[in-house]
Amino acid sequence: MSDDTIRLVTLGRILRRRRRLLVLLALVGALAGHGVSLLVPPRYTASVSVLLPGSWEERELLTQAEVATSSVVVDRVAGALGPRGADGVELRERLSAEAAEGNIIRISGTAGTPEGAQRLSDLTAREFVAFATRVVGGTTDPEAETRLEALRKAVERAGRRITELADAADPGRTVESVQARTELEKLRTALRDALTKLEQTDPAAGRSGKATMVVMGPAPRPAGEAPPTRAQLVAAGAVLFFLLAVVGHLAAARMSRRLRTEPEIAAALGTVLVGSVDVAGRRPVHRPEGRGPRAWFRRLLGVDVRWDVPAARASGDESGRRIRYRRVYARLGERLPAARRLLVVVPDGDEIARRAAGQLVAEAGGGPAPGPSDRGRPLLRLVGVTVAHPLLPDRDDESGAVVVVSPGSWTAAELAGVAEACADAGQEVVGLVLAGAVRTRPARPGGGPRRAGAPVPAVGEDVVGGLR
Repeated sequence: MSDDTIRLVTLGRILRRRRRLLVLLALVGALAGHGVSLLVPPRYTASVSVLLPGSWEERELLTQAEVATSSVVVDRVAGALGPRGADGVELRERLSAEAAEGNIIRISGTAGTPEGAQRLSDLTAREFVAFATRVVGGTTDPEAETRLEALRKAVERAGRRITELADAADPGRTVESVQARTELEKLRTALRDALTKLEQTDPAAGRSGKATMVVMGPAPRPAGEAPPTRAQLVAAGAVLFFLLAVVGHLAAARMSRRLRTEPEIAAALGTVLVGSVDVAGRRPVHRPEGRGPRAWFRRLLGVDVRWDVPAARASGDESGRRIRYRRVYARLGERLPAARRLLVVVPDGDEIARRAAGQLVAEAGGGPAPGPSDRGRPLLRLVGVTVAHPLLPDRDDESGAVVVVSPGSWTAAELAGVAEACADAGQEVVGLVLAGAVRTRPARPGGGPRRAGAPVPAVGEDVVGGLR
């Protein structure tokens, strides 16, 4: 599978053959998420809206949102909460502000209780409005406002004095009086223009619209926790563990070094392929034998059945499968110069190969030992070999070995170890037989009973077979 593309059928096999393990891991993830929720205290979030009347540009609204969570506003809120409240640094992490449509600044506060979240949002909105009004309205400097008002009164007094001087002059009698009245009017106009320009350039002129901010009611008390809630953490833990399990299966399959093709397996054993046979059965044939608590636990979780093996294809009838066994046995005879005794070597743990080897020995029959005239009729004896420490018995009457394995079960190093074990025992590997799993078709209604197959001997038994 290391070179195959991950398809939906691959994910389907994981979900179907590892469903018990995936469900168990999802439950473990849910328990982990519940444990995290116990460590993280609940949080509640309340929001309040502040309306900014007038015409505001988008950048100005963003600026006001930044002002709402500035250190000046947050420090004022911390002071209003008192010594039992949090400091300014912690409050900045629990406060947020955003500009919404319609010239609205939405301020949100998070606390451990619904009442605390409501109070925090209301205090922040109130302090923000007070500070922004002072900044935009120009009241940040009371002395400047007092000086401006005094200047306005001085200009009014000067205007009244100019009027008195103009009335005291002799109107229209002399040229000098007309010029004096003209100069006084020019002075009055200049003073009024200067005062108007000063008021326009002063921040106090902005009070007409933008400085009048309105808090649109108190913050509603939150009815539920702020995310992530306990239910969300439990669901996230279950989904996370489930996805990690699926990704772990895919990664393990990608990194697998088990050989799957016929040329690779034959090259690892240093021999040629004699043929392929089918193994039929209702229960999973990829399930290894084993007893004890560990084997029982693996069977309970379903991990004793390999998931990366494609589903067994449908098989024909029993007679067709037996014909393939006979043809493989005939090819073994054709490869030998004379009738010899052969060892049928099966790696321990390969259930498919064990059944195929037993069926091959059974098809060979249990006749007498071949004589000089029985050319090409070998006798077969089934033996099992441990892959971790492969070792074959020394026998003088066997002069060769045929290895039976199933594709995708062993690595190149493991198969090379089996070949070396055969060479150490003085047995030449004369051929390779591949065994594949198939599904039996249901019997036709009204059909006669099928011929029962020959019994399959267990690996390791001293079983001998030959042509009848």
